Amino acid sequence: MNIYVDFDDCLCETARYFSVLVKKLFGMDVAYEQIRYFNLQKSFSLPDEEYEYMMIEAHKPEALLSFAETPGAAGVVNEWIDRGYEVSVITGRPYSSYEPSRAWLDQHGFERAGLFCLNKYGRDTFIKNSEFNLEPEDYYKMHFDYAVEDSPDAFQFFRHLPELKVMVFDRPWNRECGFPTDGYTRCYDWETIKRMVDQEKPV
Repeated sequence: MNIYVDFDDCLCETARYFSVLVKKLFGMDVAYEQIRYFNLQKSFSLPDEEYEYMMIEAHKPEALLSFAETPGAAGVVNEWIDRGYEVSVITGRPYSSYEPSRAWLDQHGFERAGLFCLNKYGRDTFIKNSEFNLEPEDYYKMHFDYAVEDSPDAFQFFRHLPELKVMVFDRPWNRECGFPTDGYTRCYDWETIKRMVDQEKPV
């Protein structure tokens, strides 16, 4: 069995970090539950220059390494790997953030999971001269049975897999979105995600 897992806000609490960062940088009080859009520029009402500055600050190695783990994630992922499942972390982070992202995974118990940087959102402009190590044409050759994702903007990357079961990690920015097919299920924690995959017979 092959499982796709998104990084930010599935394995770690990225948006909670941004809620603190935007206050530090710009003096704005935007609580986590008020982040209504996956597009943080829209959620925080930032002009282009301030948004770019915020994203550069958030992608510094010391920032990426400070993100808190989403409770229960490591235990479930390692149980899957122990069963022989292949777990691939597919992130929209730029490839220039690969090393600290890999280090975070290793430090938080995800050292056996693969990590791939995919240009999901075309956001490479805020970190110059970076490249992605997984091009879309290569990604579309990959097969997954399950996916864990929080971003409605990423649902487009699942169209080539009509049998895929997508577990949408509940976050404020996806609570009003519609799901493309019946294969999408809202999950409120990693225990729920685990139970969904447990329904599948071991490979």
